Amino acid sequence: MPVRIDVTPQDLGASRFAISPLIETMHAQWVLAGRFEAGVNGEWAARRRPTYLELERAHPVLRAAAAISGNKGDANVAFIAPPPTAVDVPFEAELAAMRATPLEQAHAEIARALARRPAAAPVRDLLLGPGVVELFARAYEALWTEILSHDWPRLRAILQRDVAHRAGRLAAYGWAAALEDLSPRVHWRPRGRIEVEMTDAGGPRRLGGKGLLFLPSVFITAIGAYLEDAWPYAMIYPARGTGARPAAPGAPLSALMGRSRARILAELAEPATTTQLAALLGQSLGTTGGHLAALRGTGLIVGTRVGRNVLYARTPLGDALTKG
Repeated sequence: MPVRIDVTPQDLGASRFAISPLIETMHAQWVLAGRFEAGVNGEWAARRRPTYLELERAHPVLRAAAAISGNKGDANVAFIAPPPTAVDVPFEAELAAMRATPLEQAHAEIARALARRPAAAPVRDLLLGPGVVELFARAYEALWTEILSHDWPRLRAILQRDVAHRAGRLAAYGWAAALEDLSPRVHWRPRGRIEVEMTDAGGPRRLGGKGLLFLPSVFITAIGAYLEDAWPYAMIYPARGTGARPAAPGAPLSALMGRSRARILAELAEPATTTQLAALLGQSLGTTGGHLAALRGTGLIVGTRVGRNVLYARTPLGDALTKG
């Protein structure tokens, strides 16, 4: 039976999109541990898994996490990766928030999850021990430092582009279009109601004017949600463009303008900033900026200032050239 979330006009105004490096670290752990299919991230997972297995040996709580995290239904805890409080919070700030979780709250969440998914005595003793919050904090910090931080510029660029797309669709077409584009399992119903097709035992949720937090993820393939009263209500969904690469530019186009500029023009099938393009293509900001200036000077792309950033997009001439 779908989860029903009742929303008011105040909720619509308060809802927002955000990015969480800590939640992505948790999702990456599920993939690296082999609990979730790697899918389009298969090459990345194969490359990073030996390092992860070393971390798992050094931090046994990573293996024990399977009892309380990443499970179907409500056999999960929220304290190890709470929803972010701002649009783009640094990992260190999110980790500090996790470390500040009262032990009583952590134990209550763990006990509730274990009641639905019993674990072996050693796992239960570890998870209900006095240092469980710090154990998770150290394990996730190591996972971030040794693995995720190296890939974060590229992953963050994918997430940022998704958020820009969703926010633009919301502004242009409204909530119905924005949510239907989110996932086939998310629906906007008349009279202010969101329905999410997922396993849940609870009744209708009311946001109380606080809105809903939407979090894109590179690593998950299905909708997930935080629907605990102790946290801001949040919905996690697969980010657009994950694992996708634009069609490689043809030899004539590469010969005409050079491989790097042809690749940038191909990437700009969707708007992006200099920083995002540099991360996606593995170039320096200076190199990417020089290529963008050349493409802009020939009329193939345009730049529009959005806040502190300039968002680049192809012109009709750039579209025609890439499709030709």
